[in-house]
Amino acid sequence: MSSRTLFSEADHRYMARALQLAKRGLYTTDPNPRVGCVIVQQLPGQSGRIVGEGFHLRTGEPHAEIHALNAAGEHAKGATAYVTLEPCSHTGRTGPCAVALANAQVARVVVAMVDPNPQVSGRGIELLKAAGIEVDVGLLEADARALNPGFIARMQHKRPFVRLKMAMSLDGRTAMGSGESQWITGQEARCHVQRLRARSSAILSGVESIIMDDSRLTLRAEQLQLENAESVVLRQPLRVILDTRLRLPLAAACLSEPGRTLVMTTPAHSPEKRAKLTAAGAEVHVFEAGSDGRLPLNELLDWLAKHEQVNELLVETGATLAGALLDAKLVDELQLFVAPTLLGGEAKPLFALPGLSRMADQRRLKIHDIRAVGSDWRIIATPQPD
Repeated sequence: MSSRTLFSEADHRYMARALQLAKRGLYTTDPNPRVGCVIVQQLPGQSGRIVGEGFHLRTGEPHAEIHALNAAGEHAKGATAYVTLEPCSHTGRTGPCAVALANAQVARVVVAMVDPNPQVSGRGIELLKAAGIEVDVGLLEADARALNPGFIARMQHKRPFVRLKMAMSLDGRTAMGSGESQWITGQEARCHVQRLRARSSAILSGVESIIMDDSRLTLRAEQLQLENAESVVLRQPLRVILDTRLRLPLAAACLSEPGRTLVMTTPAHSPEKRAKLTAAGAEVHVFEAGSDGRLPLNELLDWLAKHEQVNELLVETGATLAGALLDAKLVDELQLFVAPTLLGGEAKPLFALPGLSRMADQRRLKIHDIRAVGSDWRIIATPQPD
């Protein structure tokens, strides 16, 4: 395996194209990673020409490299392949892409990032090198990693990438004192939230939020505003509801929607209610409560990664659960939508964070992006380490 410190302008251009292709699978590849591939035939005295392109669309279908090789045909021999993720070396639902590239006799493979799975990391690259293929790694790696934060988190840390979405007024409130909250933000912001749902493996909420809003936690084609919206909504994200006291109404709208609803609870409540929820369409899972009587958030995230292959977890909830996740340092990214409105001092706060009595206790965030979304503003931030 080699890693070049200097790549050519053409290398950058073709890898940028591969990343652009990978983004076409943003809403459909789950739980697989988003991957793009470009195959370039080298011409004497020129930077080359693209002879094949491909991207991974969904699990069970050919990977990006296979689509690109099929398009390139015999032109793949002696060509350079640009791939956003190390070609796989194992046989799953599809054959190993590293073998396919070797069989096609490409001369060089440029890889943006090594496979984050520690059990297979580097094996695809070594297979290519053993076949006499030049391999260069690390071109536009940060861009490639940004495409698959959840897949990387699940492979390396055995937990999902947790994205917390909150909508608030300009004075930092999320709902009226009565709990009424629809709608604080405008249509454009709600469209953006639909796309956050679409790229997520699962949506997590607390039962209180479901009771107050009767949230469906679903994708809706008309709100996605995507050309392939009808195809995207065929995969509804897993709905995960934390409900320690089994208060979820049997008539809750989320139980009758397409897709699966998981209710996470503790063993202290009646098997009869669990049976009724199961009959109503829920999948009830029992976890031992922590010393505070709450569900163990760390254990729950680990379980979602292991048993449901959850890459990106979108949290849409109220102040209590949002605060608990932040307090436990389980939030990787916040997306805050700020509406130009005021709800007043009696309205509900954004976060319920315990133990903040001094300025020294404040939880600081690093802001990565602020931009207008219709009449609202979106802030993307990450928690700062202590």
